[in-house]
Amino acid sequence: MKYGKKYTDSVKAFDLTKQYEVNEAMNVVLETAKAKFDETIEMHVRLGVDPRQADQQVRGVLVLPHGTGKTKRVLVIAKGAKADAAQAAGADFVGAEELIAKIQNENWFDFDVMITTPDMMGMVGRIGRVLGPKGLMPNPKSGTVTMDVEKAIKEVKAGKVEYRLDKTAIIHCPIGKKSFGQEKLVENFTALYDAIVKAKPAAAKGQYVKSVTIASTMGPGVKVAAKA
Repeated sequence: MKYGKKYTDSVKAFDLTKQYEVNEAMNVVLETAKAKFDETIEMHVRLGVDPRQADQQVRGVLVLPHGTGKTKRVLVIAKGAKADAAQAAGADFVGAEELIAKIQNENWFDFDVMITTPDMMGMVGRIGRVLGPKGLMPNPKSGTVTMDVEKAIKEVKAGKVEYRLDKTAIIHCPIGKKSFGQEKLVENFTALYDAIVKAKPAAAKGQYVKSVTIASTMGPGVKVAAKA
């Protein structure tokens, strides 16, 4: 794999093998984020769990102290008073059968999060096969299947993130934008890291957090010395 000059220069600017304290690591990430756009800063946590075991899953949601820097488009599938409440709370799209049909027939995905009321899950379930692979299927655990649609919308708009294990036992999650600066990014990092540590499954044995890395969209990964 070939890397550009900015990337190779960035790699030379720090020790790839060293584990840095979080403040120092964040400084390195910001200094090596040299793209012309406002890069997203991501956190990658490798855990000592077996993602194939149901009792070792790690998943949760939280509202980052300073949000993610991205305004998410929210689709709410609801009827009646709940649809009215969703409109008032600032949902970008609100509807029922007609929007389900639009997704199904027109491959329409101009939204980032789908929220629905429990009574509409039967209808939403019909398009689960297309929503699931895109990570858009509503789920009670992530707060996207709820009667309190107003709260759900406000949390998403405020910067709620969902973290979950992938098949290789790694959690990948955005923690903000380069423009946030070191202090806000470290606070978001700490909030997410603490949430992941608290979500440790009872069935997990041995070292829980194997490694933590932070990186910008186009920059190299910087290792963080994190204990758990």
